[in-house]
Amino acid sequence: MEQPRAKRKLAAILSADAVGYSRLMQADEAGTVAFLQEHRALIRRIVEDHHGRIVNAPGDSVLAEFPSAVEAVGGAIEIQNALARRHAELAPDRRMSFRIGVNLGDVIEEADGSLYGDGVNIAARLEALAEGGGVCISGKVFDEVEGKVDMRFDFIGEKEVKNIARPVRAFRLRLPAASALEQAAGAVRPAPLALPDKPSIVVLPFENMSGDPEQSYFADGIAEDLMTALSKISGLFVIARNSAFTYKGRAVNVQDVSRALGVRYVIEGSVRKAGNRVRITAQLIDGTSGGHLWAERYDRNLDDIFALQDEVTDKIVQALALRLSAGEQAGLAHKGTQNLEAYEAFLRGRELFWLLTKDGVAMAQPLLERAVKLDPGFGAAYATFALAHNVEYLNRWSEAPERSQQSAVVLVQRALALDPHDPWVHFAACLVYLWDKRHDESLAAGRQALELEPNFAPAHEALGASLIYAGRPGKALPHLDTAMRLNPFYPDIYLYTVGLAYCLLGRYTEAIEVLRRRLARNPASEFTHVLLAACHGHLGETELARADWAAALRVNPSYSLVDRRKVVPFKNPSDFDRIVAGLRKAGIDQALALASAPPPTGV
Repeated sequence: MEQPRAKRKLAAILSADAVGYSRLMQADEAGTVAFLQEHRALIRRIVEDHHGRIVNAPGDSVLAEFPSAVEAVGGAIEIQNALARRHAELAPDRRMSFRIGVNLGDVIEEADGSLYGDGVNIAARLEALAEGGGVCISGKVFDEVEGKVDMRFDFIGEKEVKNIARPVRAFRLRLPAASALEQAAGAVRPAPLALPDKPSIVVLPFENMSGDPEQSYFADGIAEDLMTALSKISGLFVIARNSAFTYKGRAVNVQDVSRALGVRYVIEGSVRKAGNRVRITAQLIDGTSGGHLWAERYDRNLDDIFALQDEVTDKIVQALALRLSAGEQAGLAHKGTQNLEAYEAFLRGRELFWLLTKDGVAMAQPLLERAVKLDPGFGAAYATFALAHNVEYLNRWSEAPERSQQSAVVLVQRALALDPHDPWVHFAACLVYLWDKRHDESLAAGRQALELEPNFAPAHEALGASLIYAGRPGKALPHLDTAMRLNPFYPDIYLYTVGLAYCLLGRYTEAIEVLRRRLARNPASEFTHVLLAACHGHLGETELARADWAAALRVNPSYSLVDRRKVVPFKNPSDFDRIVAGLRKAGIDQALALASAPPPTGV
């Protein structure tokens, strides 16, 4: 049988690849792969909207063809704008920018749809000339789109490119000033956050100088404990761990950090741990001027680490000329353990817990269990162990989720009995009691956590969530605002919590705007899609509601309102009914059926 012959044709070719893909893979392999897949899905949709097709997508690259140069350039512009909007919600080190090259030329199409030839090769070479978040086009494309696309074109010369005999005329595309493309490429910085009305500071991750990457947990732990100590001082404004640690492993300019986080002071440091010796260096810098205010190096036995942490904190307090109350002095002196082995096991377990992944939480638990066995009075370790079980319950990661929640309650009660002066313990209790539907105890624990540590961003968010589920969403919003200011690179769950508050207050348009931002960062959240569907239903936007409901079922085909009602910790059933009512207005079958379902009987 005669094989189908390859054919020649004229096509507009788009070639794209991710910038910094290898760096992102080293930092978070699984997360980067998932992020790349999300980006590819978005690119595929835009390509198809412009009557193109994806030819191939090897590694971190995408090759597409279009029937015209105008469609190809229009698709490239829309891709970069869409990615820029998505990146606006991400910390700089989490962004995955693409560079794009577009060419118009003769190509060879194989029977399976593959494309070859100079038309493809030139597109790839133009891609290499583009910046992250930018688009570079050939002279042939320019000749076709000039006057047809509302864009500015910068001629960058005739470029000698690999394996192409003649130089290629190349142009870079620019949108009007302050465009999304330029923002994605980093050419336009966001407006700086206003400085708080009191001394403001961020503790950057300390550099691990031990020569062993496995020791990074110890350097991280020192920085986090210093951050926690300073957060107890009411006269300070201290940036949260989540935002501070986005700078881990990066060479930073302290003035850029000051601008991005809206703080005046920056603490940098390093830790070298070898045998029973530890060297810690720390410096306090004025981020607005770059001037050094204080610096010190400490060489001590590892057994002295707790006293050394106190000394570094005291030096910073003195350098900032802060006056502490008697309660704050006592809070700074408070230590959860004096057992070095227990402390190291706790630091390793806490680092794994902060990954908030199924594997990370599972690996954290034996380390936290070891910490409490080595020091049965270590309240913070019990609290973190409780949170690990609570996260397993919420995500259904364990074989018996309800048993995980029961374990969380027992562990957090033990932590409270052992160490009622630790804000982390009360934060854990706020969350564990919330999902056990013990609303009064959850609220009391959240308030106590903030009494002990006013700058505790996760506790502000947890108390906000507790207030929402207790039927007081209006009271929650100030806490959520504070959490976001303390944590400018906040996790996307914060947006869901704010959106839920707006929904329950009947502020549906505001809820939709916030929830769409959440989906831009986490499109795989079925709960966000469901809440969006309810908000659209209340506004009479039936088609949008049904589209979001369908999206929720694509993420989780077994999603059930009946099951969800059993788990969510609403104190007032009418709050969940408000969500269902929005779905019912849109004619969604599950919501209509729920009207005749029996009431929930417990978690």
